[in-house]
Amino acid sequence: MISLALYQPDIALNVGSAIRLCACLDTRLHVIEPCGFPWDKKKIRSSAMDYIDHIDLQRFSSWEAYQQSVTGRILLMTTKASVPYTDFNFQPGDILLAGRESAGVPDHVHDRADGRVLIPMRPGLRSLNIVNASAIILGEALRQTNGYSTAKT
Repeated sequence: MISLALYQPDIALNVGSAIRLCACLDTRLHVIEPCGFPWDKKKIRSSAMDYIDHIDLQRFSSWEAYQQSVTGRILLMTTKASVPYTDFNFQPGDILLAGRESAGVPDHVHDRADGRVLIPMRPGLRSLNIVNASAIILGEALRQTNGYSTAKT
């Protein structure tokens, strides 16, 4: 199973949107804390709605705790990569890691990544919303690995 991981997210609404994304695509969501907002289940639920009841959501207290708990390749989604996500070979068990909305990830996290992928974008523009970018790359990873376990055609 492909997983999506959010590194110290800054925006609670993005976490709610990621919950909805992962619930609909039947993928795990890892939240690596500390978050840039107080974890208020009521606020998270307001953006995630009832999708939060249909997801494997795991929270980790720190990057160090996360590294000790997970298996699989950690693939950083970053504008600093050189490999477009469409040219990358995803594997079952991969973890797609998204950095903080405000700052990405620190160098030690960047260095730990087993791979780095980017979404080619129009020159002069900074980045996509973190959940939009995650959805694009997650969709390709699932397509390559036939990871849509509950999707009907």
